[in-house]
Amino acid sequence: MSVNLSLEFFPPKTAEGADKLRAVRARLYALQPEFCSVTFGAGGSTQEGTLDTVRAIVAEGWPGVPHLSCIGQTAASIRERLASYRAAGVRRLVALRGDLPSGYGMGGEFRHASDLVAFIRAETGDHFRIAVAAYPEFHPQARSPEADLDAFAAKVGAGADLAITQYFFNADAYFRFVDEARRRGVTVPIVPGIMPITNSTQLLRFSDSCGAEVPRWIRLRLQGFGDDSAAIQDFGADVVAALCRRLHEGGAPGFHFYTLNQSAGVLELCRRGGWGAPSI
Repeated sequence: MSVNLSLEFFPPKTAEGADKLRAVRARLYALQPEFCSVTFGAGGSTQEGTLDTVRAIVAEGWPGVPHLSCIGQTAASIRERLASYRAAGVRRLVALRGDLPSGYGMGGEFRHASDLVAFIRAETGDHFRIAVAAYPEFHPQARSPEADLDAFAAKVGAGADLAITQYFFNADAYFRFVDEARRRGVTVPIVPGIMPITNSTQLLRFSDSCGAEVPRWIRLRLQGFGDDSAAIQDFGADVVAALCRRLHEGGAPGFHFYTLNQSAGVLELCRRGGWGAPSI
């Protein structure tokens, strides 16, 4: 089965972490990813680590795609960051509103991701292929689902080429979101973000903090496994592989895997889905 795949990493904080991530990337490159994105901390707190990781990916021969958030940033700081990315050979970006570190006010010259997308286009023309975020279960800070859909359409209208969703486990939420976006005139590909289930405690903590819904039946099954990590990973791979198959059959344009800087979960999903991953 031919499927377009992309991968997301976060910047390592130590030299040891960088070495481990280099080995993870080497294993995941066997999937022939379209690109590899690298996250950008709240208020730009990991921006140098983001750039270093992107440079490493580019040096390894793959498209490195930095996340760029605008809350707390000035036009001058974003302009400087764009120049750094151009100098590093970057041709794609993930443009986000982002969050400030705890205790900071809004600050900066940008309020919305649509402002950032419009600024990037005004500054750099068509140099960058820009991806933006989408929330099939709606952004936790949105006033309403309708307001969130309108905000999504606005940032695509500002010049985005692609959307990548927050992870989810309900395929119907994705399909309904895509239908609603199309009714608002959005035509860009909307790629599902996929989170492997390898650690139940980590997954539930992440999901509660970002507003991603974990269906009750999945929560209960995960809790029932206790500390049996092998059972959790096997169950999680079954659940997420089935989700991916349904999304692919329903016309999803590919998958964006949230790797959490690990390779085994993604490779197992691709093996079960028949997407050309090597045996592990």
